[in-house]
Amino acid sequence: MANRPQQLMLPSSRTYSRTEFAALRARVQGVSVSTIARLYFDPDTAPYAGGLDQVESFLRTMRDELVQLALLHGSPVLADHLKASIKKHGSAKLTAVTLRMVEQASRLAAAVPTGNHPVGLWFRPLIALRLTAAGIPTLGALIDFCNLRGGSWWRAVPRIGLLRAQVLIAWLRRHADSLGATVADDVDPVDPLEASATVARVMLSPAGTAVATMLAPLERVAVPHALSGGEGPHGTGKRGTNRAPVFSYLRAAHDLDAVRAYLHRYRDRPATLRAYTRELDRLLLWAITVRGTALSSLTVDDCEAYKDFLASPSAAFVGPRTARQSPRWRPFATASLSPDSQRYAVRALRAAFDWFIAVRYLAGNPWQAVNDPVTVRRAHAMRIERSLPAGLWIRIRRFVEERSAGLDATGPRWRAARAAALLMGDSGLRNTEAALARREQLRYVPADGEVPASWELEVLGKGRKQRTVPVSDACIAALAAHWRDRELDLAAPPPSAPLVAPLVIPATQAAQRRHGEDQAQSGRAGYSGNGIRGLVNWAVRQVREQLVITEDERRQLADTTPHALRHTFATQAAVDVPLDVVQRVLGHASLQTTTIYVQAEKKRVRRELVGYYQRMAGAGAPRSEHD
Repeated sequence: MANRPQQLMLPSSRTYSRTEFAALRARVQGVSVSTIARLYFDPDTAPYAGGLDQVESFLRTMRDELVQLALLHGSPVLADHLKASIKKHGSAKLTAVTLRMVEQASRLAAAVPTGNHPVGLWFRPLIALRLTAAGIPTLGALIDFCNLRGGSWWRAVPRIGLLRAQVLIAWLRRHADSLGATVADDVDPVDPLEASATVARVMLSPAGTAVATMLAPLERVAVPHALSGGEGPHGTGKRGTNRAPVFSYLRAAHDLDAVRAYLHRYRDRPATLRAYTRELDRLLLWAITVRGTALSSLTVDDCEAYKDFLASPSAAFVGPRTARQSPRWRPFATASLSPDSQRYAVRALRAAFDWFIAVRYLAGNPWQAVNDPVTVRRAHAMRIERSLPAGLWIRIRRFVEERSAGLDATGPRWRAARAAALLMGDSGLRNTEAALARREQLRYVPADGEVPASWELEVLGKGRKQRTVPVSDACIAALAAHWRDRELDLAAPPPSAPLVAPLVIPATQAAQRRHGEDQAQSGRAGYSGNGIRGLVNWAVRQVREQLVITEDERRQLADTTPHALRHTFATQAAVDVPLDVVQRVLGHASLQTTTIYVQAEKKRVRRELVGYYQRMAGAGAPRSEHD
């Protein structure tokens, strides 16, 4: 009896996930249990949490249970083969081919994915870890995330590339019935830089009103001739009612040509170009889809209506921030603009229309009759309250320096973040200025009498104004360490190189195109403004989580941005350094702007008033008979 092979009797079968099936396939193909545990199982949950023996036992039980289901539901040939293997070996010995047959016959053992399942149940641990780190814990959350962000969703999840995103989307759609939701049809993972430029059109309905089939930015929108502001082919359409009757200095056949000519003036000022493009994007789409009129036919009434629209844009115009190439792009990222943003929009449009008159494209400017939106005049236009107190800033600097000395995998990232943070916190650079700073603009200045030797950096700042800022010794040391990670020598630099640059540029075509292949290979490709902002934000999050600080300090760090480091420099420097020096370093056009950083005066006002209130409270107390 003991030598006779026994048929294993199992309890009612449990269900298995896609990841567990993949682990069993690997085991059948001879992959070691330790490798399987590392690749397919979460170390904090069963069966991995019980050790390698537990993993091996789990896979053996899974195999035997699948074999029993295959004996019940498989073909007679497969059943005979399995019975013979059990009789000979005591348990079924599977090959890759027979395992595939067993899986097909044992579909009853396959789990059905549902929306509340954790992503780790169905995807490999590395993928699940990256998804959960991005705030996507469940399959349902992943579907919502994809539908919210569109085809470029994967770009918001670190190290989830285009090909893997395509596989995940296909899997989610395949299981849409059991998940109870599906990924939208227009969520196709494509690289925006590789995708063809789909032109969004604004069509005319039979009633003659404009219907937007898809809102799109200026570079991709196609406007019907009747709303273009210019004459269409063969005399169709009509000129805008505000078009100038005299010879125009522009070769603009319609409003889109005129708008693009205006924006072309700012091609060498990227920040200004982005801002003006945004405002003209919004006005053009609103005019043709909401008002049903050409840009060159707007009246004062139209402009007043648009000013009201800015305070509360319609839902069709609002969507999450995404690439301009995405079909999910929308003109507004929020459901309402602040009064200051509304005022900026009106002023920007008024200036654009003034230019259209100057080049004799338009006859008049309806925006001149529109008042600016009412705003609150603040005592401090800049949010200097975000600047860090001196004590906290010193502790943060020490913490980041300690992390930068580490030899682990995060050490190079800490060293890059430290260099960027000190450029802003010690030299008062803006975020974009730090990103654009280059080694050829950094120079060593020898000692001159009582003035010690130092380093200084030439910066091209706001409004294309050039200035020179000092660079601290701590920042130079941080830059030198960061350059060593890049296998470069700060003291013997190449002819041209950014001060701070990513160590690894993804091998994707989009990244190579963005940085340039020659730059990617030579180390001359630097961070973008958004990239360096993300780097410093990452460091601030780590500080908030790891540094021992008070709850008030933790709350303040939660509201700290890279630009707050510039405010920190200005606030601390204004205490001991003459204001005209601080003004020059910061690049302020007016000394009055710099004076808002004089916090000592503000604190003195508070101190004096508190004392005054206390004295008044004492004077109001009842007097004794002897007073």
